[in-house]
Amino acid sequence: MRLIRMGTPMNHKKVIRLMRKYGLKCPIRKANPYRRMMKAMKTDAIAPNVVSRQFKSRGPRQILLTDITYIRLNKSFCYLSVIIDPYSMQVLAFELSESLGIDFVLLTVKQLMNNHLHSLDATTIIHSDQGSHYTSVKFRELLKDSNLRQSMSRRGNCWDNAPQESFFGHMKDELAPYVSSWKTFDDVKYRINDWMDYYNNDRYQSQLRGMSPNEYYHYLVTNKLPSALTKYGQN
Repeated sequence: MRLIRMGTPMNHKKVIRLMRKYGLKCPIRKANPYRRMMKAMKTDAIAPNVVSRQFKSRGPRQILLTDITYIRLNKSFCYLSVIIDPYSMQVLAFELSESLGIDFVLLTVKQLMNNHLHSLDATTIIHSDQGSHYTSVKFRELLKDSNLRQSMSRRGNCWDNAPQESFFGHMKDELAPYVSSWKTFDDVKYRINDWMDYYNNDRYQSQLRGMSPNEYYHYLVTNKLPSALTKYGQN
């Protein structure tokens, strides 16, 4: 996909042959079906699993996934909240925090509404796990005020939010070389911001017909392929 945009289209078999010839290796992320989840507060505010793993059944901007992941910083952690659209695989909002309090999760939703309100409607669903952030009164009230529906995975079932889990896994693999150089929270924030921009605009994916997430969403709403793909006969 990168070579196509450089004007050197070739099929994957030739790429594999060249990699073998020159001893190039591509690290493959090992599947990890389990993750350590924050113990959810005991509450009756559990939303039904409306999504039921049908992440792409309703089209773009209809089902949005959200979760929190830990980012290592020295001997401690900072925390990243992300909202993605599994249909286009775009990152629609993200917020990094030094604290695991509720505020950064609420800010992620507010960022979503500020930047993408025009593409959302009353049928849009926010799907998460049953973590205490998402069962909290503040979070549920914010979704209600934003006219968003809520859905939750079954307790301890990572497959119910699989695209989000996969996204975090790939992100951490690609950021791993930088972790040892991070000294401050601002170091992490700079790298996260840079990677998110790269991911949305410049990380081409075969499941998106060789486009980046932003390119793919533009294609969905305009039916126009990027000029680089049109030039080399992609369809």
